[in-house]
This record gives sequence, structure tokens and C-alpha cells, in this order.
Amino acid sequence: MGTESKRQQRFAGVIQQDLAELLQREGNIWAPGAFITVTRVRVTPDLAIARVFLSFLNTKTAKDDLVNIQNKATEIRYKLGIRIKNQARIVPQLEFFLDDTNEYVEHMDKLFEEISKEPRQPD
Repeated sequence: MGTESKRQQRFAGVIQQDLAELLQREGNIWAPGAFITVTRVRVTPDLAIARVFLSFLNTKTAKDDLVNIQNKATEIRYKLGIRIKNQARIVPQLEFFLDDTNEYVEHMDKLFEEISKEPRQPD
């Protein structure tokens, strides 16, 4: 994947900010009890598709919550369109993905902790 243009980065930032506010206010409808964070947004060069990476906190059902949000993508896109209508000509298709960076970091921390607890062999 090549580098993003300034235009793509700016547009992704607008989408990320507005989607974050939208999910903060209405996220409990789609993912009850979960705290949803928009960690990253990548936009295609023609600005037609936005790949949105979400992180879920305070939930054990992150994958199910992601599926619920994916199923409501058209509704979320419509609500996003209302928010960004003065900043963009088109509202991109939204593709949602699970950002599992937090789980990966926790897993690595546990591995390092286990390694540090193991007795060391003498040289």
C-alpha cells in the first residue's frame, strides 16, 4: 500500500473525528456496554471507500459487536453524511475492521512476563 496524499489524510481525519463522536453518542445502540474507539481510518485515493479500524473496550464480544456495526454500515454512513455534508461532496462507503492491537500488546506483555519469571541458566 502506497503512501496517502495530504488530501486523503485530511479527509480520513474528518471521518475519524466525526465517526468517533457519532459512535460515542450512539454506539450503545449497536454495541451495548462497549466503549468504541476509532483507532485509524484509511481512505482510497478516489475518496470512495473508507476503511475504519475500531477498538472495543469493556466487552467480551468485540467480534459480535463489530458484526452488528458492519450490518448497520448504511445507517452509520447516512448519519455521517449529515455531519460532513458541508466538508465533503461524497460520503464514502464504510468498511469496518477490528483493530486488535490492544489484544496483541496484552498477549506480548504476558509472554514477556512469563519469560522473565523463568529461572535463568547459569553461564
